Amino acid sequence: MTTSGPSTSPAAGDPDREILRRASLKVALRISAGVAALVLILLAAATAFLMYKLAHPVLPGATEPGKPYTYLDSRDLIEGMILAGLAGIVLAGLVGWLSARSAIRPLGEALARQRRFVQDASHELRTPLAILDTRIQLAQRKAEPGSEPAQALAKIREDASTLTGIVNELLLAATASATVPDLEPVDVGLAAGSVAGSLQDLARQQGVQVAFDGGGPALVRIDPSSFRRAVLALADNALGHTPAGGSITVSAAVEGSWALVRVSDTGSGISGVDPDRIFDRFVRTGGTGEAQGRRSFGIGLALVREIASAAGGTVKVVRSGPDGTTMELALPLAAA
Repeated sequence: MTTSGPSTSPAAGDPDREILRRASLKVALRISAGVAALVLILLAAATAFLMYKLAHPVLPGATEPGKPYTYLDSRDLIEGMILAGLAGIVLAGLVGWLSARSAIRPLGEALARQRRFVQDASHELRTPLAILDTRIQLAQRKAEPGSEPAQALAKIREDASTLTGIVNELLLAATASATVPDLEPVDVGLAAGSVAGSLQDLARQQGVQVAFDGGGPALVRIDPSSFRRAVLALADNALGHTPAGGSITVSAAVEGSWALVRVSDTGSGISGVDPDRIFDRFVRTGGTGEAQGRRSFGIGLALVREIASAAGGTVKVVRSGPDGTTMELALPLAAA
């Protein structure tokens, strides 16, 4: 007796197929549109020339009775040109569709390899992270509640949980099975304060002070891990551009129907790039980060904008100058 496994649709087995199919169709439509415009121009020119000839006919001379003379009906000629043009447009669209599919096929293979790599890497990381979380819990049981080691272990477990959330998001995105869940409201004040606390040790090593200013509860609907990553990226960027002796302030407040998280530093400000482009991928600015051995790849702030946009919010540079920079993450408050 044979049994069949769970059936999977083509979209589930190849999540990029629909994207590539639409891209091929878009290329074919653009080729068809270009050919259609060219055909219309040629038809207009041919019709104008034909009308000119009809208005200025050249009839055979009476002295040449033996010379053949051909008569063409202008209406039949124009109809023939239109039919030929339509056939050319359809043929061009078909050729464009086949050419686009052939050209995009290597891209599909590259996307498939990329997805497999992310799937394998994120899946393999889940087990070590689970083991790490278990060991942290065992260490917490041996630590005296409220002691400094217990507090440090709690922060380590929180950081490990954030990393686990990132790995799970990568796995969901790579398998194209990520759905928009019914998210529970997140208190941005508590979450932002937790991020500020987790940066204390790293900032202290660099001689930078980190402070948090909470403005009361502010609930937004966003994935907690994504929100933490966004605030952490803003704070980490500030830390990378703040020299020793400086300070960073993370604050949370409510203005109207928006929850605002601001990250301010006392660095030298944004230089070498337009502040409006600071959230573009691979855009880097001059600063103290690389001098401190913190190489920037220009990705962190771009991820912040993607997270904010996905939650219906925005991120921007409020101010930047020699006395420091302030960035603001705005998210819509959760409906009561």
